[in-house]
Amino acid sequence: MDSRGLFALPPGTDFPRALVAGLIERMEGAPPEAMARVHLYLNTGRMLRAVRAAFDETGTRLLPRMRLITDLGADPVPGLPPAVPPLRRRLELAQLVAGLTHSLPDFAPGTGLYALADSLATLLAEMQGEGIAPEALERLSIADTHSEHWGRSLAFLRIVARYFDPDSPPDPEARQRRVIAALAVRWAENPPDHPVIVAGSTGSRGATALLLKAVAQLPQGAVVLPGFDFAQPAEAWDNLIAGPVPAEDHPQYRFALLMRALGQPPAQVRPWHSTPAPVPARNALVSLALRPAPVTDQWMTEGARLADLPAATEGMTLIEAPDPRSEALAIALILRQAAETGARAALITPDRLLTRRVSAALGRWGILPDDSAGQPLPLSPPGRFLRHVAAVMGRKLTLEALFVLLKHPLTATGAGNRGPHLRFTRDLELHLRRHGPAFPDAAALRRWAGAEADRLAWADWLGGTIAELDMITEAPLATCIDRHLALAETLAAGPGGHIETSELWRKEGGQEAARIMADLAREAGHGGVYTPADYADLLAGLLQGGTVRQGAAAHSGIMIHGTLEARVAGVDLAILAGLNEGAWPQATAPDPWLSRRMRQEAGLLLPERQIGLSAHDFQQAIAAPRAVLTRARRDAEAECVPSRWLNRLVNLMAGLPAAGGPAALEGMRARGRHWLDLAASLEAHQVASLPAEAHVPVARPAPRPPVAARMRELPVTAIKTLIRDPYAVYAGRILRLRPLNPLRPKPDPRIRGEVLHKIVEDFVKTRPEIETPETAQARLMQVTGSVLALLVPWPTARRLWLARIARIAPAFGEAEAARAAEGAPVVIEKKGAVPLRALGFTLTARPDRIDLLADGRVHIFDYKTGKPPSEREMKAFDKQLYLEAAMAERGGFEAFGPRAVAAMSHIQLGGEGATSHHDAAPDVIAETWAGLEKLIAHYLRADTGFTARRALQRTEEASDYDHLSRFGEWEMTDTPNPEDV
Repeated sequence: MDSRGLFALPPGTDFPRALVAGLIERMEGAPPEAMARVHLYLNTGRMLRAVRAAFDETGTRLLPRMRLITDLGADPVPGLPPAVPPLRRRLELAQLVAGLTHSLPDFAPGTGLYALADSLATLLAEMQGEGIAPEALERLSIADTHSEHWGRSLAFLRIVARYFDPDSPPDPEARQRRVIAALAVRWAENPPDHPVIVAGSTGSRGATALLLKAVAQLPQGAVVLPGFDFAQPAEAWDNLIAGPVPAEDHPQYRFALLMRALGQPPAQVRPWHSTPAPVPARNALVSLALRPAPVTDQWMTEGARLADLPAATEGMTLIEAPDPRSEALAIALILRQAAETGARAALITPDRLLTRRVSAALGRWGILPDDSAGQPLPLSPPGRFLRHVAAVMGRKLTLEALFVLLKHPLTATGAGNRGPHLRFTRDLELHLRRHGPAFPDAAALRRWAGAEADRLAWADWLGGTIAELDMITEAPLATCIDRHLALAETLAAGPGGHIETSELWRKEGGQEAARIMADLAREAGHGGVYTPADYADLLAGLLQGGTVRQGAAAHSGIMIHGTLEARVAGVDLAILAGLNEGAWPQATAPDPWLSRRMRQEAGLLLPERQIGLSAHDFQQAIAAPRAVLTRARRDAEAECVPSRWLNRLVNLMAGLPAAGGPAALEGMRARGRHWLDLAASLEAHQVASLPAEAHVPVARPAPRPPVAARMRELPVTAIKTLIRDPYAVYAGRILRLRPLNPLRPKPDPRIRGEVLHKIVEDFVKTRPEIETPETAQARLMQVTGSVLALLVPWPTARRLWLARIARIAPAFGEAEAARAAEGAPVVIEKKGAVPLRALGFTLTARPDRIDLLADGRVHIFDYKTGKPPSEREMKAFDKQLYLEAAMAERGGFEAFGPRAVAAMSHIQLGGEGATSHHDAAPDVIAETWAGLEKLIAHYLRADTGFTARRALQRTEEASDYDHLSRFGEWEMTDTPNPEDV
């Protein structure tokens, strides 16, 4: 080969094909075996496959020796031991980090142990790859501007770095650098007698940059740079490094560093092949738009040289969608057209949520794109299953966690018939939702199973599987793995099944999960001791590194790429999607170990490096023959800021009217609006294809059931609901629809009310004849402790509610002593009833408490855990006490017959434990009863509808039946629509 040094290909060029074409051209006239002596190093596996495919297109020939640059790290070198496996190193570092977080609990709070160890390993690998010795940390000074956190972090790093001296077994990054350094020395002393080519790398990492420099100086060495900006003038190149602040966020910055290290000016970088860029004029426009911010004054001078921007941007489309859904659908339509016309198209974006939306939209047309990233293993069925199993270890099993496991598609797949398992799971869920307990155990499962043999066998299998999960404590990592796998495989096998016949370790996802678990088990001896929570964090971090690849059914011409693959794409159409700040470029991850200033002082890479690499990917992708730029103007939370590169491009074009910039920009947007209009039309067509009744606006419901079907009995507590939300009475009492308890039961106000009522009920029922306020207070606390231990499984709620009762205990004890002197309880949570014979209706009640006084009258009490209703509310809506008084006067309670009512009171089980007394005047009670008769007669008429949310106290108040009435599709101000049902 008759050339050496730096070569390049411009952005937009099909790099693999141009690389192969240039190599064949240079080997023209050489014997066939000469090609086999060429050593070709490539940057990624995808690039390697693409180059091999490009050689296949050229016919039969001997191929060069092709390797990945990263493969050099495994080459044998005398005196250099093999690299320590990355997982082993992270497990070792996790033990050190555990000691740090134990002594400093406020160090990086909220960050998991393995996540901290992983970030520390990444930092140490970067130091080794960049050739930064541990002594560099000793030279860092802690200035006054540095926080205490950075000082503690640096002290810890200085200790840890001592474990990575040259005599220690190297990490892969350190070994890679040492191998390349040794290779460079050997090449300098004895240059190879065959061509050596490195292609596709930008030299962004220290070890790779060292290789590029060594190869470029060989007599037969060549470095082929991807996406080199031949349109950038020399002064612009100089400004990248010579400016007051290095422009590390510029796409060509790494090339400038490499050229300076080799002493080679940009003008001497030669094209590797004559293949031109698809649209050179567009490359010049983008090159100018991406100049560093301090020199954007060059827009005025160099922008005047640009001409006919409408022609340069003819193949560009700009989509500014109103929301991510519209953006994804428009992209899917473009990709569908590409599939129909046979064009090779690639969606290029770092936004994985957007790619999933696009894939889902393509699925409606049966198009499965070839996704280079595949599916993240944690989102695959095996990954989710293993994470769910790890999450339940070491804690009490909740209903939600139990049914997440039981309903997982991999559970109970080893017995051949999963039907009984799903049936039992459904029945158990309904039972536990209605009856509890909140934390199910083996005893609760057996009580549910009863005497049915099959159900009992299933319950015994499940009870044995989940037994003592909350008793799992910290243990050596190997023990944690064994426990985890035993539990996972038992659940996957199912009752009477075998793990060998289950689906857990099958298919691509199961095999990848099995590989990761095997690697973890192999290195477990280096892991130390883990708590269940730390083990779950470790597992989640490990699974995050796994990927489930697409099968052979993927469309070969429709691809989804990450930004790194932009240099490999070679497509007819590139869609640069998600062009918003925070997505492209992505926000840099915070470093918990070194601040930006400390990294700069140590000679480490700055966050701008990653932005510069993303900018380089953007510059290459936008240079495709046809390019579509897309962004959503707004996401679910706020307005989005356009990507800095898109913003610069738009501003530059808008400021070049002489070159037709505004017209070109409007043309790009017009082409984008075309696709957005198509997406809107598709959505409208889908809506139009719905049945005709789906297009009728929903009215505020007021159903009118037949009179014979209407309620003939109501408790006094439902009268308030009948006044405020009649629809809830219709749904609950007439249709008999009862809301299920939540799958995640928690100590909400309803449960709190039931528990506090039970406490007072037990307290009153066990009251002795003579009791002082002090003994009443002590007995109340004793009863409270017993009830809470029995009915409240949440430790935090038990403590809070115990404190609530303790706060009101003195006042409650004194009030009870006074009430004991006036009378005795005769009704405690006992049902009573009074018929309204003229209406064929019965009113029932279960009062909290009614005391019979010495004068023969009664005193009615109602306990309130919240704020008691006011007199005005009681007379208008909350008529419970008045109705109970009316029932007492009419002999509705067997314990005492018809009695006059002396008083009515609310006892507050919260706050200060105050008691509020209310007017028990006979005329008010009589008026309330007359109002009840009128209300019931109204709702027993055929022409009366049960209006939804008729008069709720607050508009934000929720009803159990809002979804049934389709609230939200109608407004509170809408007129009810009575309808016979």
